[in-house]
Amino acid sequence: MTKDATDAAGLGYAYHLPSGGLLLRLKNSLSHFSDLFSEFNKYIAPAYHHDRCERSVHMRLYSMSKREFMMVFLGFLTCFSLGIIIGLTGPPITSTAQITAKQILANTTLAQSKKVLATGPFAMKSPLMTTYSQQLWLIAKLVTENNDDERYDKSFHISVSIDGIDDEHKPLSVLGAGIAHNRTRHLVCVRNDCEEFTVMHLGFLDYAHYIITVRFLGLESFHQKYNIKGITFYFKTYSPEFTQIEIWFRFIFLLFTFIVICWYAHSLRKYPIYDWSIEQKWLSILLPLLFLYDNPFFPLVFMMNSWLPGMLDGVLQATFLCALLMFWLCIYHGLRQNERRFVRFYLIKVIVILPIWLCAIVLATWEKCNELKDPTYSHFVDTKNYNSFQIFFYIACCMYVLYLALLVLRAYTELRFMPYFDMRLKFLTLLMLFVLSISITVTVCRFGFGILEDNFVASLNTTYQSSAQFMCFYGLLNFYLYTCAYVYSPNERFAQAELAVTKDNPAFSMINDSDEEVVYGSDEESRRPLTSVGGGKNDYDSD
Repeated sequence: MTKDATDAAGLGYAYHLPSGGLLLRLKNSLSHFSDLFSEFNKYIAPAYHHDRCERSVHMRLYSMSKREFMMVFLGFLTCFSLGIIIGLTGPPITSTAQITAKQILANTTLAQSKKVLATGPFAMKSPLMTTYSQQLWLIAKLVTENNDDERYDKSFHISVSIDGIDDEHKPLSVLGAGIAHNRTRHLVCVRNDCEEFTVMHLGFLDYAHYIITVRFLGLESFHQKYNIKGITFYFKTYSPEFTQIEIWFRFIFLLFTFIVICWYAHSLRKYPIYDWSIEQKWLSILLPLLFLYDNPFFPLVFMMNSWLPGMLDGVLQATFLCALLMFWLCIYHGLRQNERRFVRFYLIKVIVILPIWLCAIVLATWEKCNELKDPTYSHFVDTKNYNSFQIFFYIACCMYVLYLALLVLRAYTELRFMPYFDMRLKFLTLLMLFVLSISITVTVCRFGFGILEDNFVASLNTTYQSSAQFMCFYGLLNFYLYTCAYVYSPNERFAQAELAVTKDNPAFSMINDSDEEVVYGSDEESRRPLTSVGGGKNDYDSD
């Protein structure tokens, strides 16, 4: 017998490589890669043995049908729309009175002076103000005779003295001429029209009338070149009618929030705190903060002639808004991780949120404190500190957005196909996007993109210009948390015993159910608790 030439080892047989050897090798490599990915996939798409089976109180969300979902969202949108309609029919937020330089100088010896419009003085008496007027702004607007197509910016100084008129009609010095500050202002003009600028701002009102004397320094050369044609001064205060609406609706929201807090605490009273889901725990924090956001101390603004109530209101609002931002971060991360120790879970989120909260607190206190010493103070005076602070705020906001986007992406990558978890993600994301979209839309419609520039600090230009915007923001946040409290509250149909606790991951008990039945609870079997209360254990609980 002739030995095969390919039998190099002398074994009596030979191996012939198949004709498709290269394709077979490629197929085997892909098979090995697929096996490796399958091993890795169990870590990015956790199964039942992962740290997901957190015991928690069965939420109403788990057993809601399509009809119930639609009713919940319809109720939320109806209440929100009703608030906007009430705001649209309400009074404007500010009332304005104006007086021109010619009216101020009439019947005075300065009326014939050619330079008086560039220097002053302009002594004017404010209109009658009540406690409901809250604050006072004096704003000036210049008109020139320039007809050239050019834009010009002129820096100048203003000097202001303020006297309040008491009940006996005697003037009392608030900011005397001896301590009057010379503050820098910028006059920005296009052709003959100049932008308005704030002369002074009083954060609270001690008197019904004020006498304000304004002088300009450094506009003489500007007057010679462009010829100031006229000056109009505007007194702007909060409208007393709007203030009454604000008081009533703050009280209504405060009352409803208190009722929701009592109902929510009553519904969870029978369950130990360690059995609450992360959403239920966070709502137990957010609802009291919402109560403070509605501000039970708001009447002190009208009972005390002090800066403290207004500053307290700003601090409470900033704290609630930052807590809401923290809530979104913790939920998207907490759904994937049950081990929530402070250092590994909460610390990074505190680091992201804390700069935003500090910026909001500074916004609520910085300018108010400076205006107490000098009503002519403006954030544009502190240009260097203001720009640095502005950049710091933008960086903090970008960090938050990137971190939130990362957590949302990872949560949907890992949990979107898991029963119950996909429901929690969809409900949370849908309402969060609605809240953010409405807030951004109202902000852009009111401020435009200029909010990133000159309207950064709260002043007359950054307050609500209609009752609708006030009702929109307050109604949006209040109704959002009311809806979350209802959806995340325990389902009474499962409260058959003192502890009706289910598994957060019911994958094995629902392995034979369709996605439609799991998500919307159309099958009565999917409505029963996964952990037996009085009977034996499930198969997967025996480990």
